[in-house]
Amino acid sequence: MVILEARNVSMVYNSSRGPVEALRDVSLEVREGEFVCIVGPSGCGKTTLLRILSGLLRPTSGLVLWKGEPLREPKPEMGFVFQKANLMPWRDALGNVLLPLEVRGINGSEALEKAFSLLKSMGLEGFLHTYPRELSGGMEQKVALARALVYDPDILFLDEPFSSLDALTRERLNVELAGLWRNRCKTVVMVTHNLQEAIFLADRVMVMSPRPGTLKAQFIIPFPHPRDLSLTFTPEFAALARAVREAIEY
Repeated sequence: MVILEARNVSMVYNSSRGPVEALRDVSLEVREGEFVCIVGPSGCGKTTLLRILSGLLRPTSGLVLWKGEPLREPKPEMGFVFQKANLMPWRDALGNVLLPLEVRGINGSEALEKAFSLLKSMGLEGFLHTYPRELSGGMEQKVALARALVYDPDILFLDEPFSSLDALTRERLNVELAGLWRNRCKTVVMVTHNLQEAIFLADRVMVMSPRPGTLKAQFIIPFPHPRDLSLTFTPEFAALARAVREAIEY
């Protein structure tokens, strides 16, 4: 079932130098339970498209449909993780994850159980009362991911959440994210610059053109789930990564 759809979406920003066309006539569909990655050159409008798909930004023209209805603002069924964890520095890890539940009026043992379960699944049960300044970058992003998942959203929007992390930490979090996606049956739309990350995680990789961004290619990822990091060293993976890179460059 198609859960999210963009129809002929375009976006023009007004700047001091005049109009800047960020997106032109983008149409796409995302099916329920699918993991979609969006890649493309810097400045092609990937983040703009993600913000439009999530209702955080209204397009200049075109339409976004969420479960068949026009989307004009973010919905309670949507979760978000951005490049920076943006954790509340005065709250410990558990307190940060509990925040969305508190906003929704969910408190007490039910909230604690949900938050603790997610943090434990990410290996953070020993850091429940640790503050953001005391966490590593990878741990901060795990807390941000747990915060986005704690109220059980239908779809998760990820804007390069692991871009600031070292390569090994990023690989470990990719494996953990893939496991969370499978176990919780979520729909995920993710923007990334990392082609290996996109191919390892996604069911489909969408390639955008240079600005004004349009969708110029789409790749169905043939590798079955679950995937192991050893996949990334296979000739088949390398060939697909090369094809995606060529689509971006040409």
